Amino acid sequence: MVASRTASAWGYSDGVDAVAQPLARLRGLSLSPAGIRRLVVGNAVALVLIVATGATVRLTGSGLGCEHWPGCEPHHFEPRSYHSYVEFGNRVVAFLTILTTLATWLLARGHRRLAAVIFAGTLAQAPLGALTVHYHLNPWWVLSHFLLSLVVLTLAVVLVARTRPRGTSTLAPWVPWAGLVVGGAACVLIFSGVLATASGPHPGSTVVRRLWSFEPAVYWHVRATAVFGVSFALVLVYLLRERAPQVRGAFVLLGLLAVQMTIGEVQYRTHLPWWLVLVHVTVAATVWAAVTAFVFSLWRPRRMA
Repeated sequence: MVASRTASAWGYSDGVDAVAQPLARLRGLSLSPAGIRRLVVGNAVALVLIVATGATVRLTGSGLGCEHWPGCEPHHFEPRSYHSYVEFGNRVVAFLTILTTLATWLLARGHRRLAAVIFAGTLAQAPLGALTVHYHLNPWWVLSHFLLSLVVLTLAVVLVARTRPRGTSTLAPWVPWAGLVVGGAACVLIFSGVLATASGPHPGSTVVRRLWSFEPAVYWHVRATAVFGVSFALVLVYLLRERAPQVRGAFVLLGLLAVQMTIGEVQYRTHLPWWLVLVHVTVAATVWAAVTAFVFSLWRPRRMA
């Protein structure tokens, strides 16, 4: 009421109503539990997609294809070159992702607090992207941009898991804690992979300053992979012996890891073609989503159909 009076006093009531009324109608909608699950899964998929389009910008050297924000030019939005089309396309996907997270926040009844944090984190990517362009793709801004995407994706996967019926756990008490070790190792694996990508000699490196030396980044990335592999194998062996329902998610994760390791080896031996690095980054985001779902299932198992 106060906001409406203030807007009316300044002559902006029509614009406020144009935004507030559709949002009010959206909040009034009611989705079934199955509809909510479909919505939150689509939300998570959109957040993986934005990682892929952001990586495309980085790897094609298109980060400064649009030197202004939100449009490519000071007085219009139209891109004028290959690089500007790539960068502007990423901004369009980012805008659609923001709308998706907004809809999830308004419609995911019973989970609105977590959905609100996801929406806020996704919305924060817009000014962070503007700062990244303003500072001419400083590698630390690029790194923070990507890592925030992973944080938001993590929360989105947790939201998906929380919308599923909860079951009862028969796991040994040490297994959930071992899952945290798997998740921590995966964090190191992802971060070292980000450093390797940020310092690699792919096309994007001709535009932005490299973050670190490539060989040390790969050194730590490979060793983080080994630690993750050993800890995950220990949990997997236990789940197989106990025939625990979480073994399904473990096998999905194992398959993704096999694909990711193959891509990583091939890209390293073929001197890092940018399109293969893009596939590697996209699969990395998918692997991280699978890790999050797997670790969460050890703490909060869902009821199997």
